[in-house]
Amino acid sequence: MLWKGRRESDNVEDRRGMSRGGMAVGGGLGGIVLLLIAMFLGVDPRALLEQTGGEDASVSTGAPRPTSPAEEELKHFVSVVLADTEDAWTGIFSQTGRQYRDPTLVLFTDQVQSACGTAGSSTGPFYCPGDQKLYIDLDFYRDLKDQLGAPGDFAQAYVIAHEVGHHVQRLLGISDQVHSAQSRARSRSEANELSVRLELQADFFAGVWANHAKNKGFLEAGDVEEALGAASAVGDDRLQRQAQGRVVPDSFTHGTSEQRVRWFRKGLETGDFKQGDTFNARSL
Repeated sequence: MLWKGRRESDNVEDRRGMSRGGMAVGGGLGGIVLLLIAMFLGVDPRALLEQTGGEDASVSTGAPRPTSPAEEELKHFVSVVLADTEDAWTGIFSQTGRQYRDPTLVLFTDQVQSACGTAGSSTGPFYCPGDQKLYIDLDFYRDLKDQLGAPGDFAQAYVIAHEVGHHVQRLLGISDQVHSAQSRARSRSEANELSVRLELQADFFAGVWANHAKNKGFLEAGDVEEALGAASAVGDDRLQRQAQGRVVPDSFTHGTSEQRVRWFRKGLETGDFKQGDTFNARSL
């Protein structure tokens, strides 16, 4: 992806090294596995935040740690990606008579306080609708490459674009409607199916942004394959098989690898956010 020397978003809040008191959920691959197990059991990842929300998070512990040149470059990269999403969605919203509100991207280390509660790195990148902020510990990208087998800068960009997709859903009122429907669901599997459709739509919206990046000439050879590889790597079926050796479809919360790739590709190919209605789609 061609990104160096381009505009960086001003909506980046750097909290790296500003850890909070209390016990984090976990970190590294072990933490990711913990989250995946919870998701396999049908647990809403937000519950992990709520469970730690009661911890003492009011006192900062430790001075900001020094960062490496590679990590600083990664910070500049995600700032450019966020700026790209701002440009893309501002244009899309204006075409439909709406006004896009930029989200804030929070960089943190180990643990962070959000309006959704206290989260550890194990939560992975997430979007909190309560404060309309995206949160990411940049160490996640190491796990994405080394543990999930999805290297490349456009794979990293896909992660940001997916979380921005959840922000788009928040602005359009979609996520509120889904969470309301989930509260009325008759079973865990029914609530999970709604979660899958929400996540696949966020993948589609990430693809819509990728279409914007492609049309602007920002993509390089292999970028699309990197993003598709990342979408495939985080499919429920693949993650379940890696973690527990079997697949439990009723516990899916994000969709299969094939589904995630399909909806991202549809957004990339069409660039039309109106074609991302996963909730009325007969087939996912």
